[in-house]
Amino acid sequence: MQILEKHYKPQNFSDHFALAFTKFLRFLADTFFKKKYGHRAVVLETVAAVPGMVAGMLLHLKSLRKMQDDKGWIKTLLDEAANERMHLMTFIKIAKPTLLERFIIMIAQFIFIITYLIIYLISQKTAHRIVGYFEEEAVISYSEYLKEIEEGKIENIKAPEIAINYWNLPLNSRLKDVIEVIRNDEAGHRDVNHNFSDILKDKKKIDIVSEDNKEKKKINS
Repeated sequence: MQILEKHYKPQNFSDHFALAFTKFLRFLADTFFKKKYGHRAVVLETVAAVPGMVAGMLLHLKSLRKMQDDKGWIKTLLDEAANERMHLMTFIKIAKPTLLERFIIMIAQFIFIITYLIIYLISQKTAHRIVGYFEEEAVISYSEYLKEIEEGKIENIKAPEIAINYWNLPLNSRLKDVIEVIRNDEAGHRDVNHNFSDILKDKKKIDIVSEDNKEKKKINS
């Protein structure tokens, strides 16, 4: 069973940058939405569905260009993007986005696509770490959402049909059940992206050691 709320401690500048970037976006979300969790989810899930699609596309092109197997990364990332999109499809049934929120979605998505694309081209490791931290914050937000439901501050309405069908939930499921499965999804995306970042970090270390060994052999010869 996954540990729902856990934090990856930053190890280097790349990690610290990823965490600071995430905390900045979290501050903006908290300031604008406060405890309007449903509307917050509608806007943020439109952004959350971007990284997997951008990364999957870039790795797809890289695989074609270098004629190398991607080791399953592309499918994992595209599945992640599709899953986040289903989160959005669920939440628009729960919290109808206002015209202002639809405008914010358009602007936020455009800015984030460009920003994440640039970050991924510069450092895949940092890009995946950012998503890992994004998902950490998502788990926290959904836990807060659940608490509000359990305390009766938010009505535990019937689960939307789209959610029942997608997650194969019982027909009598409520909002609380939907938030729990979505939170589990986010915890899974968190672990996958932190793991991808670690793999890239270790690969970089191996490449550096390999280059050092080559240089030593040249000197010795």
